[in-house]
Amino acid sequence: MQDRRVASLGPMTLESGARLDSVEIAYETWGDIGHPAILICHALSGDSHALGWWDRLVGPGKAIDTDRYFVVCSNALGGCQGSTGPLHFAPHGSRFPQVSVGDMVDAQAHLAEALGIEKWHAVAGGSMGGMQALEWSVRHPHRVERCFATASCAAHSAMQIGFNETGRQAIRRDPRWRGGDYPLDDAPRDGLSVARMLGHLSFLSDAAFEAKFGRGRQPGKEHLFQVESYLNYQGDKFTGRFDANSLLVLTRAIDDWELTSMEPATARYLFVSYTSDWLYPSSQSRKLLEMANAAGREAEWIEIDLPHGHDAFLLDGEIQGEALRKFLQSE
Repeated sequence: MQDRRVASLGPMTLESGARLDSVEIAYETWGDIGHPAILICHALSGDSHALGWWDRLVGPGKAIDTDRYFVVCSNALGGCQGSTGPLHFAPHGSRFPQVSVGDMVDAQAHLAEALGIEKWHAVAGGSMGGMQALEWSVRHPHRVERCFATASCAAHSAMQIGFNETGRQAIRRDPRWRGGDYPLDDAPRDGLSVARMLGHLSFLSDAAFEAKFGRGRQPGKEHLFQVESYLNYQGDKFTGRFDANSLLVLTRAIDDWELTSMEPATARYLFVSYTSDWLYPSSQSRKLLEMANAAGREAEWIEIDLPHGHDAFLLDGEIQGEALRKFLQSE
């Protein structure tokens, strides 16, 4: 059962200089507010319900133990699950300004103040969520004790930007996009669906695709490979819960983001990567470790051998979970 709430945070000036007259951030909490607080930052298509999409790590008795910690997760600024984003401007979505990862973090910082949280025991996230966690550690260094970034990076590579741009073009070339000013009952669903299919191609490893589908045909529809049916289903399903303009805004934000130094940070770091993740390869987490070491920060990197591809950070509650549990409980 989701218990989403919305905090009204007032006006906000973005890094670009653009101004939002009124910012709302959707969030959920679990646990006792008197316990040490942990902020969870979601990945690109996530939302505030971390107890659902990260249930391998979050919940009673899990690594992020809701009986032990006060856990907060918010929908990112620019998203479409309750927080201020292009949907708030529909049918004039193009009027929503481009936000940055730093803007997302600043909105979360305002939320923390509204909740009376002065310091996080940890800020945690995977993929785009890891970028937010890292940005927290240098943007608000004295408010973060620990930073957990899994399947993430310090900056997108040309390949990662290329994947995102291809998804953005799928949306923009849908005639229903209308430059971003589309009515919600006639949104560019075809372009958004193709963008999501591309995403799913990058989320799994070749071994995972072979194990899951191989060259199997769809029962009752022998003209379709199972993998074709899967991608079409996932693409169409996504259009029912996500906004095309939000995908444009969020992918641009993470493409533009770059962490150049951890010198301002005071936090301890735990980085996790997966051998089969070719979208966010282990070399990027190794780079994060090198940056932390260069800044004199206490840091550990763990590379985990699992076949799930980028999705491993969502699926691995055991090896990753045990490492995270020790990290959170360390003195």
